[in-house]
Amino acid sequence: MVPETVSHFIGGRHVRSTLRKTFGVTDPATGKEYAQVEVGLAADITQAVLAAQSALKTGPWPGMTAQDRARVLQDIADAIDARTDDIAAAEALGTGLPVTQAGEQAARASGIFRLAADLITARPESLAPAESSYVVARPAGIAGLITSWSTPFLAQARAVAPALAAGCAIVLKPDEWAPLPAALLAEITTAAGLPDGMLNIVHGSRHPKAPGAQARDALIAHPGVARLSFGGEAATGQEVMLEAAAHRKDLSAELGSDSPCLIFADADLDKAIDSALFGGFALNGQRRTATSAILAQRPVYDTLVGRLAERADRIRVGAPSDPATQIGALPHTEHYDKLISCVRLGVREGALLAAGGRRPAGLPEGNYLAATVLADVAPSMRIFTEQICGPVVRVTPFDTDEEAVSLANAIVTRPTAAYIWTSDLERAHRLAPAIESVSTWVNSHNPQDLLTAPAGLGPGLPGVAAGHVNIDFYTQSRTVLIAADDTPVPRFGA
Repeated sequence: MVPETVSHFIGGRHVRSTLRKTFGVTDPATGKEYAQVEVGLAADITQAVLAAQSALKTGPWPGMTAQDRARVLQDIADAIDARTDDIAAAEALGTGLPVTQAGEQAARASGIFRLAADLITARPESLAPAESSYVVARPAGIAGLITSWSTPFLAQARAVAPALAAGCAIVLKPDEWAPLPAALLAEITTAAGLPDGMLNIVHGSRHPKAPGAQARDALIAHPGVARLSFGGEAATGQEVMLEAAAHRKDLSAELGSDSPCLIFADADLDKAIDSALFGGFALNGQRRTATSAILAQRPVYDTLVGRLAERADRIRVGAPSDPATQIGALPHTEHYDKLISCVRLGVREGALLAAGGRRPAGLPEGNYLAATVLADVAPSMRIFTEQICGPVVRVTPFDTDEEAVSLANAIVTRPTAAYIWTSDLERAHRLAPAIESVSTWVNSHNPQDLLTAPAGLGPGLPGVAAGHVNIDFYTQSRTVLIAADDTPVPRFGA
């Protein structure tokens, strides 16, 4: 049953906003309001930080052994598995994700907590003392986590699990468009035995007098927060990076980006098309690693565009709650309007609308957009570099290997992923390092280690980790040096 009001969760209790006001959130499939959410302000962030500080000072979690923390993380994973249907329904209602795909993301979320449990029991809490020194790993302190509306429960799990595994207390600021997954996470972690104050949740706001950025900015600026994690679109990420740098905060950032998918004439075209369609349209096209920028070599370009358009026209768009739906509704009207404007801009610039680009037949209300293919997208067009977070893919032709790399690197700065489809492995080995992506997959779709894969570096900002977060980010290492009995000590003024 949908709650009438979604409260902040601070110190193990559901609490009202200090403003004593709420804002409404609507179902993207119908436009109808389904819940009221407490407005979050700086005062609420301060209250949450104080609760987290108390949990670190007086609570059992930071002092528990890795094995004991791992048991709670495993219990959280079990509870997520038991409530997969509830999580999927909440995401379908709040974000418009197809319920079947949302359930798959919930299963991945439980896997993250299990992996975090395995990692902390596998690593030593301190390195074995050597003759004169050793290293002790301790929680960094309070972690401020800012997550987006794109697969929100999974995004929260990716941030929360490693922070808890490291022993940190958390203040989570979820995206205001999708409050229900965070509310479920609070229920699940509490039932699994997480001590009060270790996970605190402060919502933002759609209220014009209290924008969500107020809570976000207060969390970034608070001196009691030792680590920051952000996941979301690149434009907002740039703002967060600058704010974090101004406050000298260590930041782990996972920014959404358009991932180039390079398809060469010698590729297995059937597999490449399957991968491009799944990567471009699964999860409503809102994956961090979405293949929304397809680069195709000219000998196969026309065939590829035709087959992509034909398949896109057959992708089922419908109610998120329908298990047969492949693309659901976009999360809110503003984003829907932005995507429609992007498609129209592309057509005005000279792109060919090969499929979609409009509301599907039979869906007169809700934020629905048919699977869209824009072809003949030239590098000079604005749509070529415009970030797309939705069911829209763009196709651009290329001739040579060098041109393919140049186009891939021109799409976005440091994309999360890139894909190369070719039967020439020498070419793949040569081109993959030349593409400025965090990860590159060759003839494959992105199987990945969600917690332990190496992190990339953010665009020019020191202390910014991009891509995958890991437990070490939330850990503070301390070196203990023990002097030998005969170590001489300099004597000043003797």
